[in-house]
Amino acid sequence: MNSSPIRVLADAPGTRSAEATAMAVPDVQASAHAIVRNIEAVIDGKHEAVETALTVLLAEGHLLIEDVPGVGKTMLAKALARSVDCSVSRVQFTPDLLPSDVTGVSVFNQAERRFEFKPGAVFANIVIGDEINRASPKTQSALLECMEERQVTVDGTTYPLALPFTVVATQNPIEMEGTYALPEAQRDRFMARISMGYPDNESELAMLDSHDTTSPLSLIDPVVSGAEVRAMMSTVRLVFASQAVKEYAVTLARATRDDRDLRLGASPRATLQLMRAAKARAALHGREYVLPDDIDALAVPVLAHRLMPTSRALGHHHQDSGPLLQEAVQRIVAATPVPVGVQSRQ
Repeated sequence: MNSSPIRVLADAPGTRSAEATAMAVPDVQASAHAIVRNIEAVIDGKHEAVETALTVLLAEGHLLIEDVPGVGKTMLAKALARSVDCSVSRVQFTPDLLPSDVTGVSVFNQAERRFEFKPGAVFANIVIGDEINRASPKTQSALLECMEERQVTVDGTTYPLALPFTVVATQNPIEMEGTYALPEAQRDRFMARISMGYPDNESELAMLDSHDTTSPLSLIDPVVSGAEVRAMMSTVRLVFASQAVKEYAVTLARATRDDRDLRLGASPRATLQLMRAAKARAALHGREYVLPDDIDALAVPVLAHRLMPTSRALGHHHQDSGPLLQEAVQRIVAATPVPVGVQSRQ
């Protein structure tokens, strides 16, 4: 594994001067397991959701958690943020939230007779956007530049953001009252979308005991530093993906564009993020190379939320197209042959 220094962003907003050296893959796996254990101390019975959230963080992506109220969406976001020793901000998205509340605003300093920039909530390493689809489309769009380019432009001046930089947003299903559908361009900027689902009987009973007297979040301490997370990200970038595996990812993405039940397929950005997420999953599982199994495991969370069904396929599903899109991705994965000479599906 190459351990040459890699330039990454600094902890302080507006600077890009820190360096991170890639870890050995076993060290990444050990640190990742420590983060997962930390989160699972407060999130019972949701290992797959926890692992996907961490995968997105290490792949330098953004996570969308969509589900009904009360199933632990914000709890997962907070637990992930508290497990890393870095700056965290939370934005409660409401209909009256302004774009400047998110990005920042220039304020005139009377004493010095000049404008000063006051950073908004996005100037943090982990930004928790709670109920993101309750804000207006204009405010939601304020996140577009920072999510894609890791920078904010206000009054003609561009301010870089720091690494790690991850937006972990929660949202309620769009058929619930007071919600706006996220624009397609914003959905495409989220690397993955996951749902928490209701806990099983055992996990819900355990929750009654652990949440009875105090919030378990108060007992969580960071298990890795921001510098360690940057080093883990550097390692993920160096994970090897063969040409055959890359072609497999492209084949899956292109199949969504040709599917008769889909009127909007996966974008090239989706293909790129699928591969980045697969590299992160490989490192989390102690491997220096990507397998088709990594692609298969992440295809639904990475691709499904970017797709749009045809009116004919939507049929009786009405506004809730989520299950239909997940089934479409699963069908495409099952129908796509694994590359010859590459380890096949388990």
